[in-house]
Amino acid sequence: MRIVAIGIALLALAGVGVAQDATKKEMAQLEGEWTMVSGERDGQAVPDEMRKTAKRVVKDGETTVEIGSQLFMKAKFTIDPAKKPKAIDYTMTGGPNDGKKVLGIYELDGDTVKFCFAAPDKDRPTEFAAKEGSGWTLSVWKRAKK
Repeated sequence: MRIVAIGIALLALAGVGVAQDATKKEMAQLEGEWTMVSGERDGQAVPDEMRKTAKRVVKDGETTVEIGSQLFMKAKFTIDPAKKPKAIDYTMTGGPNDGKKVLGIYELDGDTVKFCFAAPDKDRPTEFAAKEGSGWTLSVWKRAKK
C-alpha cells in the first residue's frame, strides 16, 4: 500500500513538472514585440489610426502596450495553458487600471495571438467575443518582423 501511495505521489509531481514546462514554453512564445491586427471593445472596433500605432512588448512575465507614444497599459501576468480556453491573468502596474486585476483568455497560433479580457475586477470571458454591453476587449496581434 505504501508503494502505491509513493507511486501516486511521484506521478502527481511529474504532472506538475510537465505543466510547469508547458507554461514556461508558452511564456517564451509570448515574448517579443507584437503589432495589432484588429481590436474591439463592447462591440466597437478600435479606430484604424490607433490600431496601426499599437505595439505590445512582452518580456519576463510583463507586457506593455503603447498606442502611438502613449502608455496604454502595463501589467505583470501569469498564464495557465492547461485551461480550455487558455487563461491569462494581468496585475496592472501602469496605465488607467493600475493596481487592478484583469482576467482573460488567449489563443496562440504561431506568430499570431488572440486575447479576450474582461473589464477590471470582473469574471473571466468564456469566449473570444466583445459584444456590446459585455465589457470585454478582443484583440489580435501579429509578431513584429525583425
